Amino acid sequence: MSGFLAGLCVAALPLLAAGFWLGRRTARTQAPGGLGSPVEHATFQTLHTASLAAPPLRAGLTEETARRSARRLRTLLGTDALCLTDDTGVLAWDGVGGHHRAEVLDRLTGPLETGRGEAFPLACDEPDCPLRWAVVAPLTVDDRVHGALVACAPRESAVLVRAAAEVARWVSVQLELADLDRSRTRLIEAEIKALRAQISPHFIFNSLAVIASFVRTDPERARELLLEFADFTRYSFRRHGDFTTLADELHAIDHYLALVRARFGDRLSVTLQIAPEVLPVTLPYLCLQPLVENAVKHGLEGKAGTCRISITAQDAGAEALVVIEDDGAGMDPELLRRILAGEVSPSGGIGLSNVDDRLRQVYGDDHGLVIETAVGAGMKVTARLPKYQPGVHSAGRLAQE
Repeated sequence: MSGFLAGLCVAALPLLAAGFWLGRRTARTQAPGGLGSPVEHATFQTLHTASLAAPPLRAGLTEETARRSARRLRTLLGTDALCLTDDTGVLAWDGVGGHHRAEVLDRLTGPLETGRGEAFPLACDEPDCPLRWAVVAPLTVDDRVHGALVACAPRESAVLVRAAAEVARWVSVQLELADLDRSRTRLIEAEIKALRAQISPHFIFNSLAVIASFVRTDPERARELLLEFADFTRYSFRRHGDFTTLADELHAIDHYLALVRARFGDRLSVTLQIAPEVLPVTLPYLCLQPLVENAVKHGLEGKAGTCRISITAQDAGAEALVVIEDDGAGMDPELLRRILAGEVSPSGGIGLSNVDDRLRQVYGDDHGLVIETAVGAGMKVTARLPKYQPGVHSAGRLAQE
């Protein structure tokens, strides 16, 4: 996400050129105290207006986003009218002269086909209409023209032509970032599907077999386990929401462990230490459960005695610190490195690399998993979850959905 923010900052720089158009309209106004010269004040106003126009555009180019951003963009250029179009027609018209829509549409064919801007006089019989000139600036993403920004003014202006081109370029960058956001969402969805596909058919079969074994001997126990199984699968296969809360993820883990305990009995010992204040922390969906499943799998493998697993979640200031540790077989550190690098994917490895990748995508590279292990020494996995992260929001508790 840091790349997105960097792109957004760089994208704002060309608007300074457009700011001179706005500056011409405001330079004669005394700047408020503390904002410096009139030119500095105009620059501030330009960047502020751009920041207000950006959020709708980051959702893509639609009638709704065009309507919400058109007025900000018109303010940015200081024109009497501005319209945004896609490659089929006008999405939003802000300002006077709406009767020029058809004339503008007739002139869009060339710019939409070639990707080059165009300026032309407007024919108008309305005596009160101030519009006599229009500038078309294409909106281009990945070398494909998605639409156009059209600025209309009372007279021809070379400054407006340049300013409209710069603003259109900035809008195009916002649309490109929107495409990247959608690509990132599709990637996360694909990775969650990979995790769902990883839920072992053997685990499902064994869980149902354990439940069936209690049907005659302990019907109440069988009923409890069936509810645990239903809640676990409901959470694991839910179809909406990239994020969840630590409370909900731990709730799903509890269902999973209940099924595992029913099968392995005293062979599995789990200790939980959870600070109540971190329960509302938001994190990527299906982020911790695969780590616990990995601890169970490697903790029980090749071991006759009891597997001990500890799960702790502590308040660490601006972060929640989650640690999952087992005393099982452990792993060769070099093999672990290759798993996380995507070079190999043995059984159970996809879960580790998947969770590590998603944490880095959401929070940045410095928030990947920290894993301590050695052959025969068990494994300790630490995840640092920022309490507050832009763009990270949970859909709420599953029980309320």
